[in-house]
Amino acid sequence: MPTFNIKTTSEEVVAAFGDHVKGKTFVLTGAAYGSLGGHAAVSLALREPAHIIIASRTEEKVAPVLSEIQIIDSSIKTTFVHLDLTDRDSVRQAAEKIRAVAPKIDVLINNAGIMAIQEYKTDKHGVEIQLSANYLGHFLLTNLLLPNILAAGHNSRITNVTSVGYRSSEFRFDDWNFSDGKTYDPWTAYGQAKTAEILFAWALAKRLKDRGVTATALHPGMIAGTGLGDHLDASTAFNDIGTIVKRNTGRDWDWADPEALRRTLTQGSATTLVAVLDPEVPARSPAYLTNGAIGKAWDFATDYEKADKLWTLSEDILGQKFQY
Repeated sequence: MPTFNIKTTSEEVVAAFGDHVKGKTFVLTGAAYGSLGGHAAVSLALREPAHIIIASRTEEKVAPVLSEIQIIDSSIKTTFVHLDLTDRDSVRQAAEKIRAVAPKIDVLINNAGIMAIQEYKTDKHGVEIQLSANYLGHFLLTNLLLPNILAAGHNSRITNVTSVGYRSSEFRFDDWNFSDGKTYDPWTAYGQAKTAEILFAWALAKRLKDRGVTATALHPGMIAGTGLGDHLDASTAFNDIGTIVKRNTGRDWDWADPEALRRTLTQGSATTLVAVLDPEVPARSPAYLTNGAIGKAWDFATDYEKADKLWTLSEDILGQKFQY
């Protein structure tokens, strides 16, 4: 089997695993033009998928991606579905529309996200906005789509695009909503949400691995120009990361760590595609991927007891149980 690394491109991954793309249905959240998800979607189009569905807030940002897919291969069915992950009504409506157009979903890529929002903000339900957009909305969407994911049979896959920024904070079970803003810190909130995405993969794998569903989380790399950090001052935004990581976890942040190295858009998208295409990944589920391969996340993000606790908390916040 091929091996991949930090320099591998998304085009190289789909070339290696084209048989795992052909004829399949892919659902991606976010995936605007110029984003990681958008580039992953276009790369998938090179190997004859049946259907690519992009669920996102702004159709105008997704339209160029869908157009590029059609230019590559006009036989691919493409669908845009409006989705605001911070609005539960929107998530439910999006899930209903996706299920209607895709009876079987082979791959779900939970790609959408926001980062280090400077002022404390909540969704309309009162949940801190980064936790809502990055994790809780995806928790709800994934569970609502699971009947169609299970209908695809064995080797369906779910991956959560997280970040090495998860190291900024464990999940704060005792104060997950930051005391209504009194204890808020942008990077701590981001870290909590990204840790939640990894724990979610572990919880999914525990519940669904025996039913043929592979669950992973991945760090795509530090990539400029995707729009994720446009609201931040790049010259100072990351200066306090080391201090925050040390304060919240007692561990050191190392800018020389390969996970912290910058890479191109196509190199970042490569790890997403390894997670959902590489035939060796299912046997390792749940898995955390980085630099184009399976890696190892810090233990607080891969603890099954914490994953189950977060699942229960998420159900309580949403007022809905999901059992498999």
